[in-house]
Amino acid sequence: MTDTRRRWRDGGALLRLGPDLAPVPLEIAASYRARTRGLLGRDGIPGAALLLTPAGSVHTFRMRFAIDVAYLDRRLRVIALTTMPPGRLGLPRLRSRHVLEAEAGAMAAWGLRAGSQLDIDLPERLDCG
Repeated sequence: MTDTRRRWRDGGALLRLGPDLAPVPLEIAASYRARTRGLLGRDGIPGAALLLTPAGSVHTFRMRFAIDVAYLDRRLRVIALTTMPPGRLGLPRLRSRHVLEAEAGAMAAWGLRAGSQLDIDLPERLDCG
């Protein structure tokens, strides 16, 4: 689903990386509270990812593990990728509307790179339109 008029809500979904790849479990953090909490207080997020929306930058202060960060435009295309160790402040990306986070090394294993187009399978409770 690449409709740019989505109304995002907190909850679970599936991240589709391509037609030949298995989907990745995805947690969506759309509320202020969920975005602020993010991955803080967790020891990891093995085999899964977190989508912060809206978001243009992230930090890893008080985090317990390094993360991969993908900055996404409004159509869920990857603008830039980086790996951030704990205690860092990421640079804001002007065209970024969403940020995808996963454990360090996960995005390389998924074959994600700048220009990759992502798709998200959302549960029925998401309101589109």
